Amino acid sequence: NFFDLEQKFDLVIEQTFFCAINPSLRNSYVEKMSEILSISGKIVGLMFDFPLTSEGPPFGGCMEEYLKLFSGYFDVDIMERSYNSIKPRQGRELFVKMIALDK
Repeated sequence: NFFDLEQKFDLVIEQTFFCAINPSLRNSYVEKMSEILSISGKIVGLMFDFPLTSEGPPFGGCMEEYLKLFSGYFDVDIMERSYNSIKPRQGRELFVKMIALDK
C-alpha cells in the first residue's frame, strides 16, 4: 500500500498512479509523496489534463488544480503540455517535474 511506505526515494516516476486513485485521496497522495521523497527528491512524469469527473479511473484534472495541490510541498519546476504523448493521449497530458521542498 503506497500510503504505508516508509522508505525514502530520490525519484518517483509518475505514470497513471495519481489518475487512478480516488480524487478524495489526492491531498493524501501529495503529503505522502512529500514524506517519502528526500529533500530535493523529484516527481517526474505525466498527468492527465482533462476535466475531473466522477467516472474513472482514470480521473482527470487540470494544471490549475495540480498547482494548488502540490504547491507548499513541491517546487513545480515544469508543468506543461506534453509534446510527445502517444496519439490517443495527445493534447490530454501534462509533463511534470516537481522538486520536494525542505520540510
